[in-house]
Amino acid sequence: MTPLLGLGAEPKNLTLVQIVLRGLIVFVAGLIMLRLGDRRALAQKTTFDTLLIVLLASVLSRAINGSGAFFATLGGSFFLVLLHRALAQLCCVSHAIGVWVKGEPYVLVKDGRYQHAAMRKKSVSQHDIEEDMRLSAKVEDIGEIRVARLERSGDLSFIKHEPA
Repeated sequence: MTPLLGLGAEPKNLTLVQIVLRGLIVFVAGLIMLRLGDRRALAQKTTFDTLLIVLLASVLSRAINGSGAFFATLGGSFFLVLLHRALAQLCCVSHAIGVWVKGEPYVLVKDGRYQHAAMRKKSVSQHDIEEDMRLSAKVEDIGEIRVARLERSGDLSFIKHEPA
């Protein structure tokens, strides 16, 4: 298997066949990892989930191009997926850990009024809120919004005032 995968070879000396075989193995391993992990990671619900995808992509590419030890890189990737899953489980049982790992939502509009301190803290402009308000809440007047939150996912959510 060593010659077939080019294990121990310098990256510049890997053949097309070796790169293709490495890619095939990494692809299958990646599918297994994501099945072991969580569907949420692909949806990138929070920065916590996005971090897993970025790290996995970076680490797994090293196994394909030969810049990292093949089996050690795969093992490290499996560890990252299992760590992500374990932290996600801890977030389910502990709100405090959930806030630490995933963050918390911020109220940006309350009763039709911008909450400028929270907007500055999260670097969200009035124009950002108005754009999302038009796109997702389908309203143009901020007075129609009871509350707008910057969710942990980075999305803005809106709750309109109840019609009188």
